[in-house]
Amino acid sequence: MKKFMILGVLLVLLTACGGNEDTSKDELEEIKVVLDWTPNTNHTGLYVARDKGYFEEEGLDVEIIMPGEAGADQLVASGKADFGVSYQESITEARVQDVPIVSIAAVIQHNTSGFASLEEEGITSPKDFEGKTYGGWGAPLEKAVISSVMQQENADVSKVDIVNMGDSDFFTAVERDDIDFAWIYYGWTGVEAELRDTDINMVYLTDYSEKLDYYTPVLATNEDMIENNPETVSKFMKAASQGYQFAIDNPVEAANILIEAEPDLDAELVKASQEWLAPKYKDDASQWGLQKQEVWENYAEWMYEHDLLESELDAEQAFTNEFLPEED
Repeated sequence: MKKFMILGVLLVLLTACGGNEDTSKDELEEIKVVLDWTPNTNHTGLYVARDKGYFEEEGLDVEIIMPGEAGADQLVASGKADFGVSYQESITEARVQDVPIVSIAAVIQHNTSGFASLEEEGITSPKDFEGKTYGGWGAPLEKAVISSVMQQENADVSKVDIVNMGDSDFFTAVERDDIDFAWIYYGWTGVEAELRDTDINMVYLTDYSEKLDYYTPVLATNEDMIENNPETVSKFMKAASQGYQFAIDNPVEAANILIEAEPDLDAELVKASQEWLAPKYKDDASQWGLQKQEVWENYAEWMYEHDLLESELDAEQAFTNEFLPEED
């Protein structure tokens, strides 16, 4: 009889403990973060913050979701996602159209994108774009950027054939006869070229225009979150900052966290990309995530000059450093 009583007490205690864990989990604030694209090393800090418990330490239960057809910016602006991965260029366009989305951190300090081509094409500068075919996604921004960098060498953008290559990846596109160069982020596609032993030439945007050194990607939220849930935004940014700092300091372990979370990714590519990108996250900034008003103003000015904006941007409303944790 005594034995059954002891077992009963133990069962009650175990049930109580289990109940406390469930209650604790239930007390976490549920948050959705939408990615801009399929998971990659731009997102590593978010996965680290989630899987190492940094978000949970701040009282947040974070779900990382894919953008779907709506797109990350639309989901964030409408409040269907609390936070998202975006770009300075798209937020600039959105703000001018009174879309209430705000950048709260620069994922990478400097623009690492540029125009890539197979080495055999001999494209080593914007002047070499003449007589070549560019494969893009059909946005007016693309022609404006190509024109802008070509003007630095007195080259003529009208001599570039610009075509929409749809969903084709860079390697599929340039290995065809009808595409000579495309716009890539070196930290992913460029690193993949190295792993493939595919020799490419890069024309980086930042080599030809300071105004094109904008923040891409960024973390964003909406004005409603900032106004009504500033404490949640601060908690999210504290954990995200920890996650990205961990990825800066521990690129190998961070890569493994992303690989474990997204096993369909190419593990070799993730590891190589993470090593390349780790020092680029913070770069010359005093802390990860910091944004400068002049960077927002310069790029918006460039867009306005190239007729890509209907009106000038109020840069102060487009971004904030308010929610970054205080520097040590």
